[in-house]
Amino acid sequence: MNACKVLVVEDDPDINALLVKIMARDGFSVASAFSGTEALLRLEREAFDLVLLDLMLPGMAGSDLVARLRGEQGSDVPVVVVSARAGLSDKVDLLALGADDYIVKPFEPDEVSARVRAVLRRYRKGVRASADVAAADDPVFVRGALRLETAARRVVLDGVEIALTAHEFDILRVLMESPDRVFSRERLYELVWKAGYYGEENAVNVHVSNIRKKLAAVDPDGEYIKTVWGIGFKLA
Repeated sequence: MNACKVLVVEDDPDINALLVKIMARDGFSVASAFSGTEALLRLEREAFDLVLLDLMLPGMAGSDLVARLRGEQGSDVPVVVVSARAGLSDKVDLLALGADDYIVKPFEPDEVSARVRAVLRRYRKGVRASADVAAADDPVFVRGALRLETAARRVVLDGVEIALTAHEFDILRVLMESPDRVFSRERLYELVWKAGYYGEENAVNVHVSNIRKKLAAVDPDGEYIKTVWGIGFKLA
């Protein structure tokens, strides 16, 4: 992981410097941005492996930056939010937008280090697993008007391409690979995040909800993911 490049987006100079110090201590290459607008410009011009992101930023709020990355830019760069907002709704909203983790200020340096490494491990395992599947036979899954292409990591509904984050794509792929199987939230988390399940039910629920919203924007009357109460989810 020492070759990874991290972008720290924080307008408070002292906190920015502390996060840079933590990341540099762990051997990462680190760059700083002090506004959402500056961060967006850097992300458009440079390749980063992870973003540490504050929410209350001048120029462009952190939540708007996540929305731009996951929406029009289609970027799956891991984003770890570092914010003083500690409410559950704040965390759920950011996960729904596509953030990968959420750290509450004030934080311990060792927690930041551990969470960043965990997110990078999950992301890299997901990329390798996707590459292995594509190299094997590049399957395409079709369910009615919904089409998922594993090699291109592309989802099309009624001829319209749907922009999904990396985790959203992998959840949908798991469901479409086994359309008659019901997957528990625990199993989906293990398969998609490539990690043990530690009560991360909200992460799965939020991502499934996000997939449904994106599909409903194209086909409001269609049902593509069914909730099996008390168990989990399956393809409708």
